[in-house]
Amino acid sequence: MTDGRTPGTEEHLVRLHAGLVARAAEDGLLDVAYRTVDSPLGPLLLARTPAGVVRVAFAVQDHDAVLQDLAVRVSPRVLEAPGALDDVARELDEYFAGSRLTFDVPVDLRLTAGFRRSVVEHLPDIPYGRTASYAQVAASAGSPRAVRAVGTACALNPVPLVVPCHRVVRSDGSPGRYAGGDAAKHVLLELEARVGRAA
Repeated sequence: MTDGRTPGTEEHLVRLHAGLVARAAEDGLLDVAYRTVDSPLGPLLLARTPAGVVRVAFAVQDHDAVLQDLAVRVSPRVLEAPGALDDVARELDEYFAGSRLTFDVPVDLRLTAGFRRSVVEHLPDIPYGRTASYAQVAASAGSPRAVRAVGTACALNPVPLVVPCHRVVRSDGSPGRYAGGDAAKHVLLELEARVGRAA
């Protein structure tokens, strides 16, 4: 009894897909490349444009919905192209292993604008292993009274981990909410505290 597939079909499809990705990239038709990687926080969806990493999404954010959103807000030319995100995957692996303190990959912030973008642009200023309160981030972004808006900006940060919104906490020092889930935020803060103590 057979499963109905011709021998070698799977390998053939892999080759066809790789050829499609290569041709799309050569012809300037690959607007959004994506892949999924495993992490200590569960599967992460990574997406990039020619300008840089445009989206990092947790499983709880529904990867299919994220891809659909990218197709609407960036371009319908979205294609699974793992090789285009090898550098991002490598830097994330290094981060989770405790050997990378900052990310060097370029970032495309087109999915955020206005005050929210200003907040996201200030997040990398919070050093590894340190935290800042929502109020402190609001002040550094130029709107000291916009504490709640900072929370929204962090929740909607399109590139968490690469742009560290997990380092923003409540004024009393408690972690607060996180797009990847409260447990994920605890894991990240504990990882950075542990690596920082060992340095």
